Amino acid sequence: MNRYFLTVACPAKRGIVAAISGYLTAKGCNITDSSQFDDTENDKFFMRISFISEDGAGIDELRRDFAETAVDFDMVSAFHSEDEKMKVVIMVSRFGHCLNDLLYRWRIGALPIDIVAVISNHMDYQKVVVNNDIPFHCIKVTKENKPQAEAEQMRIVRDSGAELIVLARYMQVLSDQMCKEMSGRIINIHHSFLPSFKGANPYKQAYERGVKLIGATSHYVTADLDEGPIIEQETTRVTHAQSPEDYVSLGRDVESQVLARAIHAHIHRRVFLNGNKTVVFPPSPGSFASERMG
Repeated sequence: MNRYFLTVACPAKRGIVAAISGYLTAKGCNITDSSQFDDTENDKFFMRISFISEDGAGIDELRRDFAETAVDFDMVSAFHSEDEKMKVVIMVSRFGHCLNDLLYRWRIGALPIDIVAVISNHMDYQKVVVNNDIPFHCIKVTKENKPQAEAEQMRIVRDSGAELIVLARYMQVLSDQMCKEMSGRIINIHHSFLPSFKGANPYKQAYERGVKLIGATSHYVTADLDEGPIIEQETTRVTHAQSPEDYVSLGRDVESQVLARAIHAHIHRRVFLNGNKTVVFPPSPGSFASERMG
């Protein structure tokens, strides 16, 4: 029995759920998990369904025969196999905590992706990447060569067939062109503070202002710096007794966790863009299971 999932986004109207479930039933499929959301403000409908094909219907047949239903409801729909692994390019600069965390999760199967390349503007993590049998590309970026550097980055993305770019603390601003070309397919991580601190040493600024909560936000990258649709967020408490170094250490942990959760949601097609926001459905049962423990 093959396991698949179906994602649907369309204008909200009566009969969508019945049409989808009826189609899957007629195809000999058994629904194992389902999430849906009606955006009543914008009259939009979103749905993700996990199911088992019990009578042998393959993904090509399911896609082909669903076309009529999709047209009837003006759907943007997609069928995916639960076995497929999304091809991912990771970009990193000199902070390696997110990269190392992602490599570990990938290695044990907790993050089922295919890391096809790591791109950096420094050589710091060449060895750890190569030791994991992943291609490493060091592309220096300056004001003078930025267009050429970005063109080389995009060549690697295209040649590798990557469907997602992950900015694992990559400390360069991407061009508007790259953001548009990869719209909805670049995920970034950055610190989150109340109040907000920008520029150098944000954790030191937070310490000096007596912040009690630090955290991280993972979002899709747009041309508006750090203003893209949010996928995942988390905070942790700090106290007056902790040092700026404590803030940095705790921040590293939160950033790593939030980025991994955002990627997990994206690769399982649980995230739907909805204007400047996202709809993020909960994970299906078993989707966090690892192939091995270490």
